[in-house]
Amino acid sequence: MAKLTLVYGMRLLPEGEVKSIGEAPIQLANGRSAHVTMHVLEGSKEEIESQLRQSVAAFSDLYPEI
Repeated sequence: MAKLTLVYGMRLLPEGEVKSIGEAPIQLANGRSAHVTMHVLEGSKEEIESQLRQSVAAFSDLYPEI
């Protein structure tokens, strides 16, 4: 299995405080650039944790070869 790097970020803010979200830039070792699409999860602590677990599982399902 290939070794991989997972790039992610998290920050909790009060509900309703987020006006807009952009892409996060990444500079690659080969000189190229890429981006990470940001995602928003809202709800109680338990709801956010559940949604995050489901999101990670779904993301992993996108790459069955790894």
